[in-house]
Amino acid sequence: MLRVPDGRVVASTDVLVEGRHFRRNWSSPADVGVKAAAQNLADIAAMGALPRTLLVGLACPSDLAVGWVLDMIAGLVAECGRAGASIAGGDVTSADCIVLGITALGELAGARPVTRAGARAGDVVALAGHAGWSAAGLALLQAGTAGPGELAGDIGALVRAHRRPEPPYAAGPAAAAAGATAMLDVSDGLVADLGHIAAASGVCVRVETAGLPDCEPLQAAARTLGVAWQDWALAGGEDHALAATFPPLAALPDGWRIIGDVREGEGVLVNGERWNGRGGWEHFR
Repeated sequence: MLRVPDGRVVASTDVLVEGRHFRRNWSSPADVGVKAAAQNLADIAAMGALPRTLLVGLACPSDLAVGWVLDMIAGLVAECGRAGASIAGGDVTSADCIVLGITALGELAGARPVTRAGARAGDVVALAGHAGWSAAGLALLQAGTAGPGELAGDIGALVRAHRRPEPPYAAGPAAAAAGATAMLDVSDGLVADLGHIAAASGVCVRVETAGLPDCEPLQAAARTLGVAWQDWALAGGEDHALAATFPPLAALPDGWRIIGDVREGEGVLVNGERWNGRGGWEHFR
């Protein structure tokens, strides 16, 4: 039973599948728990709401060690604590691989919800958090550049971002209070997710790569692997940063950085041109 003084509940649900969203040889059970909680709680913060509760469904093989499950739950609990939420209950069943289905619930506490549909021409586009770090960390793991343990330097930061994303939960309600007109979390890729705002709002969103924050680790990893760092920053998902649009004269809260603007038109432009690369993750391709 939920007691919601506001009378409104913000809800989101997501699924993690072993082999698709995580690998046990690359991530500890606590890492998996943190990631599962973070990607759901970020959706709540992206509507300007306060994360409050998770419902957790777990399907797993019958021979999975109980210790693995307990450590995974410890990760869930730890990340819930960071966001100010708790676990209310859930369900368990058997399956051929590990699957986590999580529903997150939050409250607006009297604030208006921020959807994808409110961006207007003249708004600025801003980002809170990293873009592309998780994708770069995954690429480093796939290339064998990163080992299973903790790593130092840029490579370590990127691998940790893949294993344990750190959504800026407080940035969501702060953005709503500052007048954000549209907002979402960047789960599939910056271009793809800004495309959702563009489509829902009927506008064109423009991004300047020179404005993207904290790109030095991406650039270092790109030199190591011989690839373009922009592909990670623009199309890499699972960072669960928050992207939002604000009125042009709005005072942006701490942690938000302007990366572009909104114009009349449609779609997403990168550095003034249509982005010809992959826009982000697509589940059935």
